[in-house]
Amino acid sequence: MKGDMKDVQVREGGCACGEVRFRIGAPILGMAVCYCRECQRASGGGPNYVVLAPREAFAVIKGEARVHHVTAASGNDIGRAFCGTCGSPLWSATTDGTPFLPVKAGALDDPSDLVPTSAVFTCEAQPWHLQHAGVRSFEKMPPRR
Repeated sequence: MKGDMKDVQVREGGCACGEVRFRIGAPILGMAVCYCRECQRASGGGPNYVVLAPREAFAVIKGEARVHHVTAASGNDIGRAFCGTCGSPLWSATTDGTPFLPVKAGALDDPSDLVPTSAVFTCEAQPWHLQHAGVRSFEKMPPRR
């Protein structure tokens, strides 16, 4: 690990073809691994790795993402943003009032310092996918504080 992921003040990322770019202008709040079936479908296999970006610090700086809406296990609507040209998954647009946006770790320009801080929906993890030892794990979504 290069350093504490919260020390980085600004992060940028985008899709594979460069048509959509975004900036996170504040330290991320953590990194989550979601094992729910919807995330497995969205990732194309295993879990979905996301950084939790402060909502007010997230901005699209180039292009416009397309959004596919799904209903989460919570019953809330979730918009899964992706590039309409190359199909790269980018972030999730939640409507549940959380103060963060889940941004796909793989969409960041440099995710090399990231370390998962929590795992959710572990009850839906595939038996063939390894889970991270020592990470706060929840069978479903943890309660909001």
